Amino acid sequence: SPFASPQETLMGKYGEDAKLIYELQDQGGELLALRYDLTVPFARYLAMNKITNMKRYHVAKVYRRDNPATTRGRYREFYQCDFDIAGQFDPMIPDAECLKIVHEILSDLQLGDFLIKVNDRRLLNGVFAVCGIPESKFITTCSTVDKLDKIPWEEVRSEMVGEKGLSPEAADCIGEYVQLHGGLDLIERLLQDPKLSQNKLAKEGLEDMKLLFEYLTLFGITGKVSFDLSLARGLDYYTGVIFEAVLQQQENDHVEEPVSVGSVAGGGRYDGLVGMFDPRGRKVPCVGVSIGIERIFSILEQRVKATGEKVRTTETQVLVATPQKHLIAARLKLISELWDAGIKAEMLYKKDPKLLKQLQYCEDTGIPLAAVVGEQELTDGVVKLRDVATREEVRM
Repeated sequence: SPFASPQETLMGKYGEDAKLIYELQDQGGELLALRYDLTVPFARYLAMNKITNMKRYHVAKVYRRDNPATTRGRYREFYQCDFDIAGQFDPMIPDAECLKIVHEILSDLQLGDFLIKVNDRRLLNGVFAVCGIPESKFITTCSTVDKLDKIPWEEVRSEMVGEKGLSPEAADCIGEYVQLHGGLDLIERLLQDPKLSQNKLAKEGLEDMKLLFEYLTLFGITGKVSFDLSLARGLDYYTGVIFEAVLQQQENDHVEEPVSVGSVAGGGRYDGLVGMFDPRGRKVPCVGVSIGIERIFSILEQRVKATGEKVRTTETQVLVATPQKHLIAARLKLISELWDAGIKAEMLYKKDPKLLKQLQYCEDTGIPLAAVVGEQELTDGVVKLRDVATREEVRM
């Protein structure tokens, strides 16, 4: 999908976040916008090509007119990696797989302790309904609740009452629910809640949440998953399960201030989005997750800086080196043989580099081996292979 889309493609899909979309106008006067995420272009692609069943991943850049904070991995242009499952399937099976993927990635990257928060949009809307919020205010209330991970409940409450025009009683009623978090026991408790059990949306959301947690138990990942009613995900297009992965703050001896990057992955179910682009309004249920690559890099970079460990910036296995002058032909012939054999080899782009300089380059870049061919080696028909770290040499 192109990185610039017609503005109407992106508008009306992101709620209050729409103010962060980069709007452009091309020379022909066409109104365009830079893509804000990879989800909306994916939904448009499914609708345009009449695809009703697809499982895919996509790594690409997206653009947000945000206030950058590079130390926290917040940029205006950054990469996302999305996994999506589109198609009509039985409830919560693809949703559970998406959460399993997030768990697997964050475990494998060893970023430290993390938590995947899970909620359901229908449950949130049910809470708003039983607390007496008019439906027209659901979406703006949702984006206020979404700030609970950044600011305390008192500030969220005053925004609801002061800016969003909710009654203090309604705000307090919401507060009773959105500060709850737990697991299956909390889901069971809420299913018995006299107010929520009367609400169709809330009941559907809770029943699906119960099923999801049963599947996550079978996947063996519930230890890292929390059912959290404060999770709202401010985007308009979510229709069911929503989730977000956050790294737990670590007390670190090495770093003066621990790096706080907020969420490193997020996603959810968006069953209505494809239908918005289909001329006949045909719906394709979808669920997906997005991994914030730059945010993860920020954490890894901070860690490397703190521990002083060296990061290899190259995969080169061997440097082809020569100790005397006028041996570029020998280097080129040998490196060509290595390349043809599928070995990752490099040489310095100088005709007559000094041997010390070549070995120093290996040390600086972490290349483990140097294949040295001098006049003596050429006469004997051998190559001297040197282990850069131990300085041991073998002739072969």
